[in-house]
Amino acid sequence: MMKKITSFILTFAIVFGLYFPAAAVEIVGEEIITLGEDLSVAQKNDLLEEFGVTEEEAEIIYVSNAEEHEYLGEFIPREQIGSNAISSAKITMGEEDSGIVVYTNNINYITGDMYANAMATAGLQDMMVEVSAPFAVSGTGALTGILKAYEDVSGEEIDKDQKLIANEEMVQTSILVEEGVDSDTAVEFFDEVKERIAEVDPQSDEEIGEIIDEVSNELGITLSEERKRELIDLFNRIKDLDIDWDKVNSVIDGAKDRWDEFSSSEEGQGIIDAVVTFFKSIWEIIVSFFSND
Repeated sequence: MMKKITSFILTFAIVFGLYFPAAAVEIVGEEIITLGEDLSVAQKNDLLEEFGVTEEEAEIIYVSNAEEHEYLGEFIPREQIGSNAISSAKITMGEEDSGIVVYTNNINYITGDMYANAMATAGLQDMMVEVSAPFAVSGTGALTGILKAYEDVSGEEIDKDQKLIANEEMVQTSILVEEGVDSDTAVEFFDEVKERIAEVDPQSDEEIGEIIDEVSNELGITLSEERKRELIDLFNRIKDLDIDWDKVNSVIDGAKDRWDEFSSSEEGQGIIDAVVTFFKSIWEIIVSFFSND
């Protein structure tokens, strides 16, 4: 039982982005903060403290609810986007080929890997991102702020169509999860389809559909005709983007390598061991309590 509980705790922490300190990954470079425009003063200050910066020293970009609707309104209902911009992020530019690493806190709809995939499609690379909110939110609006921050830091403007496609990919991945697909499998599905499109260079909807069928069958994913049609349209637009797919794949692989490097490092093992020890002590207290009852 103890092994099962420990395994569950560690799996939850890894898959759902339980927050680990920024020092866990060695990334150097410029930092920028994105804050939802509708945060209260107290909420803003709490997030800045969480991100380890002060208002005076941080470069802050504010994201409005109107901007969130601009990039998400085509793909999800207005009520799901909401009327307030809340989700926020800290972006740290990393070393070349360091990949994209995303941690989340109080984000209950979009996982770190979903953000990373969409960011790669938008052309971003080599950064660590911490996405957070003062309370549990979907996190759909955070990508808008991340892209806006990247433009500010890099001085490069991301094509609007590319931003829209990145947001749609993020939403479509989360829809697969809503429909019962495991979040890791949903992310793997998008990774694999994009990789095969880069290799095969399909020339028609039918050929893209065949790739989707192959990958979905291999991963045990059942797609409705409506969902398949939406995915064909999305991957068609992704295919037409001016993207260095080798670079995209290295960005995604770099993120996985970064996690592996962290989890096998002395610091990573220390954090993981501390988590295990903590929950072991809680378990011993519970067992002791019932034994003495």
